[in-house]
Amino acid sequence: MTQRRWMRVAAAAAGLALMGGPLAACSASSGGRETIRFAFAKPEAIPYMRELVQEYNDSQDEVNVTLDTSGVDAFSAGFVRGDPPDIGLNNYNQETARFIQRCAMSDLSDTEAAQSVREDLTPFMEQFGVCPGRTSAIPYSIMGAAVIYNKEIFEQNDLDVPETWDELIQVCETLTAAGVTPFYATFADNWTIGQGWYDYTVGGMLDTVEFFDQLAEEGVNVGPNSAVSFQKDQAEPVDKMLELSQYVNPDAASRGYGDGNTAMANGEAAMYLQGPWALGEIAKAAPDLDLGMFPLPVTDDPDDLKARINMDLAAWIPEASEHQEAARAFLEYLYQPEIIQEYNQSQLGFLPTKDAPPVSDERIKGLEEYINAGDMYQGSTQLVPRAIPIMNYAQAIMLGSDPQRILSNIDADYARLAFRQQ
Repeated sequence: MTQRRWMRVAAAAAGLALMGGPLAACSASSGGRETIRFAFAKPEAIPYMRELVQEYNDSQDEVNVTLDTSGVDAFSAGFVRGDPPDIGLNNYNQETARFIQRCAMSDLSDTEAAQSVREDLTPFMEQFGVCPGRTSAIPYSIMGAAVIYNKEIFEQNDLDVPETWDELIQVCETLTAAGVTPFYATFADNWTIGQGWYDYTVGGMLDTVEFFDQLAEEGVNVGPNSAVSFQKDQAEPVDKMLELSQYVNPDAASRGYGDGNTAMANGEAAMYLQGPWALGEIAKAAPDLDLGMFPLPVTDDPDDLKARINMDLAAWIPEASEHQEAARAFLEYLYQPEIIQEYNQSQLGFLPTKDAPPVSDERIKGLEEYINAGDMYQGSTQLVPRAIPIMNYAQAIMLGSDPQRILSNIDADYARLAFRQQ
């Protein structure tokens, strides 16, 4: 048995020992293993999680975990029918938050898993809503998105990683003069504009936690005369976004995400506004390409540098589950240090736990100091309600629509939505 497998088996045994009495009784009364349904919907990590679940099942004979990869919509439908999964590990966003706000998730505050998580991540979790007095979900994996850059191109042009807006523009000018495309852009796919160009410039200039908290307080009053609004507070970041878009490939409007990954693998541009998911795709074509990441500088103060993050996965256990203790045993297993570390390493994620070891992949190393220091933000696109087509709006601005008109439309949409939810 390998050391990794042995540690997992030991972790599973320890978790079940904590819950052993009740589980044994339940198992005996049912005449066999207690089965729990585990919801997981991150496509690229399903093979990894399938193996992990199998190892857990093989390591003990009390609980049988079945992996449910049917997707977020199916999980949501299960809540509505009163038959949700017993435990979930999914992207933490507005959809999941609907059930947290309705107190449909059990309180995990007394678990070792919850107590292992950094306290400074709480505001990012609570941005999506809370059930008062409960820890309804706990982060499992943090994804850091930023500027992916080709280190060889930077070295060939004697360039340092920029830390201010002026330095960034100078890097772009130097690359342009050398005949190198500074940024490869994929404007045909609206989400690549939203999560990258729009989120990075807004998050690099605004405190998104404070902005969206104040926006919620304004509610139906959001508009040109409110204390905060998209048209007032996001106008300057959007102008920076448009200024930076002058330094892209000439066919950006017709290029999509797949084109961008291929172009970066071929060395067709120096920089790319994407997350770590793109690194894996680029590596398929160019496994030896030397890439790194750095936060997009949007001001002239290096202290303003922040990494764009999202809680890529968060764990939760529904109140309606009839297998609370078995689900909690599996939860504790997932948060065993060796297991959560290995998962995040495989997916180029950052650990949400205290005293996390340094990341091992050099490609994401450039974001580590910022995430460790708490210099990070969740993107605006993650925080705008799904009823507002923020990705389409960001794309419209990038493709030539009047920014002020679009930002005013977002304010109006926000106010209408707040009115309907009163």
